[in-house]
Amino acid sequence: MSIDIVVGANWGDEGKGRMVDYLAQDADYVVRFQGGNNAGHTVVNEFGTFKLHLLPSGVFNPKVTNILGPGMVIDLQGLAEELADLKSRGIEPTMRISDRATICFPFHRLQDGWEEERLGSKAYGSTRRGIAPAYGDRTVKKAIQIGELLYPERLKERLADLIEFKELQSGLYDKNGAITLEETLAWTEKYGAEIRDMICDTTVLLDDAAKAGKNILFEAQLGTLRDLNFGIYPFTTSSCTLAAYAPVGGGLFGHNLDRVLSVVKAFSTCVGEGPFVTRMDESDGDTLRETAEEYGAATGRPRTIGHFDAVATRYGVRIQGSTEVALTKLDSLSGIPTLKICTQYDFKGEKIDNFPINAMLDESKPVYIEVPGWQEDITGVRSFCDLPQTAQDYVLEIEKRIDCRIRYVSVGPERESLIDRGEA
Repeated sequence: MSIDIVVGANWGDEGKGRMVDYLAQDADYVVRFQGGNNAGHTVVNEFGTFKLHLLPSGVFNPKVTNILGPGMVIDLQGLAEELADLKSRGIEPTMRISDRATICFPFHRLQDGWEEERLGSKAYGSTRRGIAPAYGDRTVKKAIQIGELLYPERLKERLADLIEFKELQSGLYDKNGAITLEETLAWTEKYGAEIRDMICDTTVLLDDAAKAGKNILFEAQLGTLRDLNFGIYPFTTSSCTLAAYAPVGGGLFGHNLDRVLSVVKAFSTCVGEGPFVTRMDESDGDTLRETAEEYGAATGRPRTIGHFDAVATRYGVRIQGSTEVALTKLDSLSGIPTLKICTQYDFKGEKIDNFPINAMLDESKPVYIEVPGWQEDITGVRSFCDLPQTAQDYVLEIEKRIDCRIRYVSVGPERESLIDRGEA
């Protein structure tokens, strides 16, 4: 038996989907433990290229049971459409949905957009998928649990109470009447019917699986720096993106975790607002964005591009409790003569080694070291020793700076485009 967790150590978009897809070949269960459909995981395998939002990246292994855990907020329409898209391409995964997860409704999307519009130039950079309002409703004890879809009469009563609350909130934005019980109930019945048979107590399911010695893989969304508690608050998501939350958000207790694999990109990127210390010059950033195809999987927004930030990544790796690291998109750096690694921040003349809160980040400048790049195409390399020496040196310099062993190095988006350095 193994219980492993794959998380992001940066701002999200690190390549977690490709790593879960790879590791899921040996898994029996793959569990998403937080978030909703506000971010995407891109997976490239023998079936094609996929952008997953709610679904775990284990859906391509027919032997895997895929679980949406109790820590998630689930857009029923988004889930139904994702499943339909997979089915149209010949993929019908085994799915189970926690009865304790909560529903992300269309009115949550409306509220998300209204608040971003109200904030104007101070907006948080939300995907407008309704995640913050959905988690907000959970916190103030107004949310509807997925399991309530199995009890229609109770569901109607609960929805009526929730819509009354939403009408009060709508008035804050002068949007009274935009949210109705009739439309919400019709939406819930339509899309709830499509996933009703998947709902169960996933905690019992996972506990039985662990006791039977099955391999369980937990999958996170986004990364450390978007975590609600330890990220660049308030430019964060509204859930806990950390490995420590996996047993809670996934619903598995009393079993030891075997490893935490943190995924890190070979350069820095982010989507959304907030401080980003190692931002590249516009021309260099634009070039690398096109080479590496750096656009948000959920929104299509261009990602901000930066040099590798060892300060932020060391922090992310530590907060995740990482046992090993996967470094992705190394191939995208081929052809760049000189590469920069940020090793410290300069805050008003003071050198900083530890990642601070936004009040300091906003005024921090990067302190770089420069290392030589490489010209060779490395997409066909499958052994670390076959990489150009300067590419090896770059990886090892990052490994030293983030204080965690880099086990995997990806040199392309495909599942097999991966170097495994083996266990330490």
